[in-house]
Amino acid sequence: MPWGAVVGLNGGVWTVESEDTGLDILVVMDPIGSIKPEKDSSFAMMLEAQRRGWRVRYAELNSIWLRDGQASGRVTDVRLSDDPSDWYEAVGETVAPLAEMDVILMRKDPPFDMEYIYATYILERAEDGGALVVNRPRSLRAANEKAFVSWFPECAVPTLISRSLPELLGFIDEQGGAVVKPLDLMAGTSVFVTGPKDPNRRVLLETMSGNGSRYVMAQRYLSEVVESGDARILLIDGQPVPHALVRFAPPGDHRANMSVGARTETRPLTAAEQRICELVGPVLHEMGLVFVGIDVIGGYLTEINVTSPTGIRELDRALGINVAARLLDAVQSKVKRS
Repeated sequence: MPWGAVVGLNGGVWTVESEDTGLDILVVMDPIGSIKPEKDSSFAMMLEAQRRGWRVRYAELNSIWLRDGQASGRVTDVRLSDDPSDWYEAVGETVAPLAEMDVILMRKDPPFDMEYIYATYILERAEDGGALVVNRPRSLRAANEKAFVSWFPECAVPTLISRSLPELLGFIDEQGGAVVKPLDLMAGTSVFVTGPKDPNRRVLLETMSGNGSRYVMAQRYLSEVVESGDARILLIDGQPVPHALVRFAPPGDHRANMSVGARTETRPLTAAEQRICELVGPVLHEMGLVFVGIDVIGGYLTEINVTSPTGIRELDRALGINVAARLLDAVQSKVKRS
């Protein structure tokens, strides 16, 4: 069967051949009522879990806690439908130790702030109690989505992380132009392009760094993004989906993010992208980062997204595959059942 091949369409949910194992899965995420189900990768995972007969539960950060070393939560059972106007129904609520869950998917969107980090401590105690947490909480803290590219300088775009205005200004001059972004946000928020002749570059850096009190990232501006796009590549347990979701910035914007209206298309991975996956994939596997989205422009690695990477639904629709099925296969293989 081809990679993630679809077997049928049942009740609005794409299905593949798999074994019904009846696992108990909890998804920690932003409010489910506010998602766009036709675009949401967490929702795709939940649909696939439901199709397999797994018990699907949901929680937000304000409904999980740590008391006397035990992680617990007020979790909601949900029934799902692939209907953009009526996609979920809450069918019950339980207070339970999180360690009783077979699988916990940590899918809370950034900001990657102290609240996010505190949540990973709670989930780490659930992991210590026997739950499989995807992605591993300790590794979520270790692999900042922006900074982690610095662990792969052989394939990453030239990158500076600094709060020094002279260093940042010198880097922009040296590179002939740069993308400047915060280290803790997502979806193109507060991402700027500037260059040596930009009269606003100093005030931009002052503003983003809080006059040198906060670290920011600067990366060489890659003009290839205009013609070749920004490729999102999904890796499952270190192995890439063999097609990239390529995003192109909308008119009047430099950001190739779907959240700001980027156009998308799919294509097979290039040789350079495959090589990047060969370098990065084994490290992700070793760290327990089971579902990751890397971004590649012009053959350069620019980001490693570990918190809540997206792109599943777009790839599934374009290629007739089921990425969530392959992900849950990998998850299932790691679950320790008593």
